[in-house]
Amino acid sequence: MDQRPKIVVIGSLNMDLVVKAVRAPKRGETVLGEEIHFVPGGKGANQAVSLARLGAETTMIGAVGSDAFGVELMKAIQKDGVNTSSIKVLDSEATGVASILLAEGDNSIVVVPGANAQCLPEDLDQYEEIIAETDLVLLQLEIPLVTVEHAINLARKHGKLVMLNPAPAQSLSRDLLSKVDYLTPNRSELALLTRMSEESTIAQGIENLLEVGVSCCVTTLGAEGVALMEKDGSLVVVAGHKVPVVDTTGAGDAFNAGLAYALAQRKSIREATEFAVQVSALAVTKFGAQGGMPTLAEVEAYFRRDENEEDRHLKQ
Repeated sequence: MDQRPKIVVIGSLNMDLVVKAVRAPKRGETVLGEEIHFVPGGKGANQAVSLARLGAETTMIGAVGSDAFGVELMKAIQKDGVNTSSIKVLDSEATGVASILLAEGDNSIVVVPGANAQCLPEDLDQYEEIIAETDLVLLQLEIPLVTVEHAINLARKHGKLVMLNPAPAQSLSRDLLSKVDYLTPNRSELALLTRMSEESTIAQGIENLLEVGVSCCVTTLGAEGVALMEKDGSLVVVAGHKVPVVDTTGAGDAFNAGLAYALAQRKSIREATEFAVQVSALAVTKFGAQGGMPTLAEVEAYFRRDENEEDRHLKQ
């Protein structure tokens, strides 16, 4: 498909307050940080930026405050070509904020939703025509669940692919899950959704979701890669890539964007997952959730280089 895929992202926009430290503090302890950065973020906005950089025609539906953070967030995603005309700007609410601690090669995050909590079902009704013209609707859980449910129903009404990144983790109804084409939990989100015991395997958790009605479950496993299964299919594991890690904050969002981009182009789930793994691997090699999102050309060049190096090793 030569035409650019059209994707609507319905979700959150946050200003990330990113603190770097040698290690995370224990309970009641204070540690000195090394750096602080104010970085445009929010799962919805991150995924929208990643999609735009990959080449998708991307529209974002969400809400920000009219404060300085809101202005900055809008400018940031507009710069990457995201259509922001359907983002609500509120005088009555502060823009959402995420406090992120980077320590020991990992991150921990606390999100204050702010204006994101005012992304409401009636807002989506105004933009039903945009949803009707898209190829895929991409959602997360940093906006009200009632809005997510309404978005899924609108997308299905118009026969659109629905992809849900169930983060941050929370319980979801069987009815909602049964309307999702592609569900993309990480390991902990899978455990919460399926109430897995410590003895349960990833395959058992995924099978549980497919029985509920999810069409395809794609579970991210960090450096181990991805495990996926479709209805009536067997478990497929796609290995991760070894790359120098700078910042893991946007890895999941990059993965979801890569998967959505490829699926909107009608690639197979295996092809789409392999591409998404490449996008997320490259994203962690740079600082900042949005700043680290690679372009399609960067992904193709980086992994073509890796393939060439492998070929040389095989010939030697």
